[in-house]
Amino acid sequence: MMSLDRPFQLIPKDTGRYSLCAAVSAGDLADAMALRARCFGPAGGVRDRFDAEATHVIVRHRDSGDIVCTFRLTLLSGASVQDSYAGQSYALDGLAAFPGPMLELGRFCTAPDRPDPDILRLAWAGMTSVVDAQAVGMLMGCASFPGTTPAPYLEAFALLGHRHLAPAPWRPGIKAPEVVRFAALADQRPDLRRAQAAIPPLLRTYLAMGGWVSDHAVIDREMDTLHVFTGLEIAAIPESRKRLLRALAG
Repeated sequence: MMSLDRPFQLIPKDTGRYSLCAAVSAGDLADAMALRARCFGPAGGVRDRFDAEATHVIVRHRDSGDIVCTFRLTLLSGASVQDSYAGQSYALDGLAAFPGPMLELGRFCTAPDRPDPDILRLAWAGMTSVVDAQAVGMLMGCASFPGTTPAPYLEAFALLGHRHLAPAPWRPGIKAPEVVRFAALADQRPDLRRAQAAIPPLLRTYLAMGGWVSDHAVIDREMDTLHVFTGLEIAAIPESRKRLLRALAG
């Protein structure tokens, strides 16, 4: 049975329409797993060893009580980063030297029938509170593209390779058996509008704040996704964006 002990406190937040809090009951966790299965397929709703070590966050619609967003957060250090969820698919030797706490964001998903940007804003408000309270130096995780066929995303991958690669000291190496190397797309000049439209909203937000990605995408057949490692150094976020995030966080 999953432990409900949490490594840190999450301050609940309420916008009037949506509420954000930690999942603290069996019912909360069951709802979170059901949304994960809905978004990622059956494998996404299966609890793994990383769930037991994470703080699970849920966002509910205040009127209906429906869960509209969930994700898990795990505090990491350089010594533990290679044993993270992302560390299963990426070689993170460089990040082992990162000087400060890291926060892994995983299994992020929103209800497909709730395309409301306020949900993403509330999620970022919750993450901002944790980042500040725990003096986190980097947010990290895997950003998912639906399906395992690369063709629909080649322009997006080319754009990521041209503009958003990780700094060399932190750049993840290849570990997974099936990958799409962005270097193979270096000669492509993607249509900017189409490429950006193919990038998931959460990843677009990371990139807008100075985030970066691995130089390859992993083909994850178990989860039926392609994903890229994503990092966001807190010190690199523009001050104007930090003020906005902290205002959202209250």
